[in-house]
Amino acid sequence: MTPEPNNQAELGRRNTRMALKLGVVVAGMVGLSFASVPLYDLFCRVTGFGGTTMVAQKAPDKALERVVTVRFNADVNNSINWEFKPDTHAVDVRVGEAMTIAYRAKNLEDRAVIGTATYNVTPEKAGQYFNKIQCFCFTEQKLEPGQSIDMPVNFYVDPAMADDPEMADVKTITLSYTFFRAADQSAALPTPGKGAAAGPLDGADGKDYQGNAQGSVDKPTPGAAPGSRL
Repeated sequence: MTPEPNNQAELGRRNTRMALKLGVVVAGMVGLSFASVPLYDLFCRVTGFGGTTMVAQKAPDKALERVVTVRFNADVNNSINWEFKPDTHAVDVRVGEAMTIAYRAKNLEDRAVIGTATYNVTPEKAGQYFNKIQCFCFTEQKLEPGQSIDMPVNFYVDPAMADDPEMADVKTITLSYTFFRAADQSAALPTPGKGAAAGPLDGADGKDYQGNAQGSVDKPTPGAAPGSRL
């Protein structure tokens, strides 16, 4: 049976409306694909979702008796040939107590390289209570061949964690960093007529290649017990 002309016109209009709606959906999905990364990153930083830590200016005035073991993990992406490790693998810290440890990175390549580190904590639900006062994460580090750098991490666990019943089972928190080769290596290229002698860098007192201060938190004393309490 052949549809009547009016029915055919109505069917055509419906198909056109459906095509327009699908076009809007596809355009919206494309737009979201570009916005999703920064929006997701912002969401994680605000909520601690996905193991993202919080940022604080200073530690609380008082620490609780509850003790949490904080473990430190270091990974290197295969895009960069660096040695990367923490100065200690774990410390016991009271909730609300400020603690400083350091990670050391060394460039094993035969050329200057710029690296940058990402991070997360596990269990992921602890991210909203893990506060970093100072950190080298997302700060690009330029190392000459054979050069090394000590990078302090100053942190505390928020006392509010003790009031969250979902955190009652958390006895250990693991802080993990992974170093990658920075996408932009232009600042690592040699300057004509000039050479850069490799030498030790200190993440507590030095500056990165962009001239941004790394911070003023004291570096752990060599030979002292793991972790430096403030």
